[in-house]
Amino acid sequence: MNIKELLTLAITRNASDLHLVTGIEPHLRIEGALIPIPGEPKVTAEVVDKILKEVLLPEQYERLVVNKELDFSLAFNDTARFRANAYTQKGALAIAFRTIPLSIPRIDDLGLPKILHTFTNLRQGFVLVTGPTGHGKSTSIAAMIDEINENRAEHIVTVEDPVEFIFNPKRSIISQREMGFDTHSWQIALRSVLREDPNIVLIGEMRDYETIAAALTIAETGHLVFASLHTNSAAQTIDRIVDVFPDEQQEQVKLQLSNVVEAVFSMRLIPGEDGHRAVAYEVMLGTSAIKTSIRDGKTHQIDNILQTSTGIGMNTLEMSLANLVKSGRVSLEVAEGFSLRPGELMRLVKSSK
Repeated sequence: MNIKELLTLAITRNASDLHLVTGIEPHLRIEGALIPIPGEPKVTAEVVDKILKEVLLPEQYERLVVNKELDFSLAFNDTARFRANAYTQKGALAIAFRTIPLSIPRIDDLGLPKILHTFTNLRQGFVLVTGPTGHGKSTSIAAMIDEINENRAEHIVTVEDPVEFIFNPKRSIISQREMGFDTHSWQIALRSVLREDPNIVLIGEMRDYETIAAALTIAETGHLVFASLHTNSAAQTIDRIVDVFPDEQQEQVKLQLSNVVEAVFSMRLIPGEDGHRAVAYEVMLGTSAIKTSIRDGKTHQIDNILQTSTGIGMNTLEMSLANLVKSGRVSLEVAEGFSLRPGELMRLVKSSK
């Protein structure tokens, strides 16, 4: 079992992920489906350990042994990069590789809504891209950052764990900082970023209270901040951000967030009828009505605001799913499985007939 051959196969099969788990055959994830690689033997603990010693630096391998898990990136020839996570399961090491194309796709090529182009024109504020793991958050943010890179002369600073897409400077200066190599912690990196004269800051993932607090401060001081979060909707995103803070700070956080939020873009990649995945999404814009609902702690009103603000580009996930069903790109059964409010989805589908 050769790791170079497996990674090459992942690239040629256009797989998003390669999984090496002890006791089963190597698996690829293609268009969202996990598929075993035919003819490959079951992975052994010795094979995984050998592969990790090939692809990791000695100090990385040592961190993995101590911490039982490790995020890292891997450059592979001139064809792709991989974001990887090595972890321990049932006492044995395993690896999940995520394919990252070397060329950054454009917003339109990804099938994303046109409104994302307007986010690249913002000068300050907070733009959040949310959704489950493996549903295109990092790629969507990279497409927006690269559009800024093409059209504006700015200093863009990214803090990532690990660095995923590699940006080639065009009109902008781009400083990419990787956890463990270029900085020792999110807290230190985000505290020092304000001394690095940034215009735009990309935070790879908001994982905890300190990261979210720093992101709000950076946006509040006149910078444009892009970040991702593992939430399912705009309303849930706002609640998650507020709830991570202690009770006595939550009123202040609601005020901060209402002042800086510009957009929440929640997305899913849905299995399509043609064998390819389609993008379903929810868009929340930082209008006065949205800001008021955040400030007053009335996030239950957000869905209604989205439903009544389609004229300016907002929409709910159910509206997007209904459009995919009506166009024949996605089956109703699959759409229901991804819907947060199946009853609302059925109403929208029926009302269009």
